[in-house]
Amino acid sequence: MVLSVLSNIIFPPPPSLFVSAMSLISFVSLANAGFSEIKGKHLNYSKFWNATNTTPQKQIKISSKSGMLLLYTPAFLAAAASFWVFPHEGIRSTFLQGAVTIHFFKRVFEVLFVHKYSGAMLLDSALPISLSYFLSSATMIYAQHLTQGLPQPRIDLLYPGVALFLVGIVGNFYHHYLLSNLRGKGEKEYKIPKGGLFEFVICPHYLFEIIGFVGVSFISQTLYPISFTIGTTFYLMGRSYATRRWYLSKFEDFPKNVKALIPFVF
Repeated sequence: MVLSVLSNIIFPPPPSLFVSAMSLISFVSLANAGFSEIKGKHLNYSKFWNATNTTPQKQIKISSKSGMLLLYTPAFLAAAASFWVFPHEGIRSTFLQGAVTIHFFKRVFEVLFVHKYSGAMLLDSALPISLSYFLSSATMIYAQHLTQGLPQPRIDLLYPGVALFLVGIVGNFYHHYLLSNLRGKGEKEYKIPKGGLFEFVICPHYLFEIIGFVGVSFISQTLYPISFTIGTTFYLMGRSYATRRWYLSKFEDFPKNVKALIPFVF
């Protein structure tokens, strides 16, 4: 029954050991990272950049801005280059390439012109995340390339996917903008976010990121983006849970009715 439904909405699994392995690795590694966040074992960036920094003298630190550029730039370049590597492969492939490129371009743009940073990042944390984003970007587009010549899924989710992607990327950018306005010039301390969906959840930017990746999965309708999106959802659930716990520990006046990720639910 499940296989019958799936066969109507996704392309057949590609005859590629690399893509199949990446689908499993992405899901398992991201989901495990989410559970690790809940247990207090954080990836070392943003509020948690020094959460497990027990031997700082042996670890290389870079500025948060440089670290974030390192995270996103290779993935953006890989997606942008795909228009040259895989040109004119149909509207679905073009939309997917465009969505992945826009997603990581937005990230780079925000690092350069929107976000305000106060901490640092450990290089040995930045490098594997950067590699993960790069491989994810390249694998999504390569998996789509492997669908050339295959019949389209019976249920076409392309345009609903484009709509969800646009909602996700606009909502994510808007809440990043609200976060950036919390600090005045020269201020470095954290504050409780206000405005938008921050009145209901502490990480609405993560919620919209998930919506954006669901959109990417709908655009693509291949196995890898779906695996990546499910894994990312688990990771961001864990990260948002840890973020809410951090705010509760830091601010006595943090509103208890504000959830982590999903309004009124979680």
